[in-house]
Amino acid sequence: MMSINKNKGTTLKSQNGSSNKCRRIRAWLHKAVISRFHIDAEWVQNHIANCPRCNRRFVNVAKVNLALSAIKSQPHKLDLLMRANTQAIGVLKHGLREAPKAEKLRAMLPEPKPLEKCGKYAHSTANVAACIAILLLMKIGIFSSMDTFQTQGQKAVEQYYASQLGEDLADEVFSA
Repeated sequence: MMSINKNKGTTLKSQNGSSNKCRRIRAWLHKAVISRFHIDAEWVQNHIANCPRCNRRFVNVAKVNLALSAIKSQPHKLDLLMRANTQAIGVLKHGLREAPKAEKLRAMLPEPKPLEKCGKYAHSTANVAACIAILLLMKIGIFSSMDTFQTQGQKAVEQYYASQLGEDLADEVFSA
């Protein structure tokens, strides 16, 4: 979209108007193609219903979608990806089934998340954390404060018995 300006040589013509027009046309074409070739189009549904080959493929796609939705709701073993890839490769054309990328897919295993790798150590980690917490509490002095609290409580009980029973009986009860 170049125009020649006699005074300055070549200059670019403003493309804002034409690029917006192109965007609108691309969006319209996209909508037209989707409405014409979408899976819900009546002629597509009729073809799938009457063509055994397309019907089988559509059923296989529906099975894959159903399986994928079931996978999300259940925990599975790590070889699930490998088994699913093997099943998916089985419905491809022979040439695609033997491709090097297909072999990589057959052997692919998922990478567990770091937390899943450490999951078997969760109880041990919790025990170690509890021990560290107890050591820190001891270092801070919480347990020595509890010992002081217990000593003061015992003195209070001794004083109560001394006032109620007398000093002699209280000394005899708490000295044993």
